[in-house]
Amino acid sequence: MLASQAAQDELWTAVLALKFTSMELSIIYSYVIEVLICLHTRVLEKLPDLVRSLPTLASVLRRKVKNKRIRVAWESVLEECGLQEGDTTALCTFFIAHGDKAEHYSAKVRQMYIRDVTFMITNMVKNQALQNALLMAVQLIEKGKAVIAPEEQKSSLKELMPIVKN
Repeated sequence: MLASQAAQDELWTAVLALKFTSMELSIIYSYVIEVLICLHTRVLEKLPDLVRSLPTLASVLRRKVKNKRIRVAWESVLEECGLQEGDTTALCTFFIAHGDKAEHYSAKVRQMYIRDVTFMITNMVKNQALQNALLMAVQLIEKGKAVIAPEEQKSSLKELMPIVKN
């Protein structure tokens, strides 16, 4: 339990210590929010009868602890996307810490400002768990697919993402 708490403390410290410009922060935030929306959407696709009772990703995360169907759907979605529970913890931590300071930028706007977000994350994020989670978020959104064979993928991330205006 102490090791888990130490890892959480280290993650929060790393997230809060990030030194991004507001534009860079918003670009990374955009990837994070799109992945979190995608995860929620994919869980709802697997549990259409629970759509009304799972209005947010937070509701999924809370209820998966006690509800086996939700937990199985959640674990399946993570596996399809090539993510682990620690990745979502890091992404949620980033979202909580920086969501009030960031804006969502569309893919076109992101590319206008930063050509290689992977390089930026690799050079500026020192915490390995956070760096890996952010890089995975970028990969999932940029590639438009999870780390699975294309024939296994039912729909692209772009199809699952709600339309977000600039």
